[in-house]
Amino acid sequence: MSMKSGAIAHEILGTTIFDGNQARKGYALNKMCFSFNSAENRAEFLKNEDAYCTKFGLNAAQRAAIANRNVLQLITAGGNVYYLAKFAGIFGLDVQDIGAQQTGLTKDAFKARLVAAGNHREVHNL
Repeated sequence: MSMKSGAIAHEILGTTIFDGNQARKGYALNKMCFSFNSAENRAEFLKNEDAYCTKFGLNAAQRAAIANRNVLQLITAGGNVYYLAKFAGIFGLDVQDIGAQQTGLTKDAFKARLVAAGNHREVHNL
């Protein structure tokens, strides 16, 4: 734990914290993903991914993560999960697919873990 500008920064092993530095690092990536709110932009991206990434000024790490469809690489490259969900949606991926990637589980195993955690809380909250 370290102090920065009066705030406490927490480190969570294996987790990329989306802070001001990550926001600056991922600005182009997140701006591009936000553009996917438009069906026209999604179609343009699918037509020529490289040109679309160039249009938004993505760096090499961001382009590689896009090409790999790897959410963890995208987060490390400065991606914000809320914007990345728009990117994932182009390929029919939902938040549970992203959670599965983050935990290294299959989607079914991840869903089962969520259900088990919910059941555990219900039993303990009685």
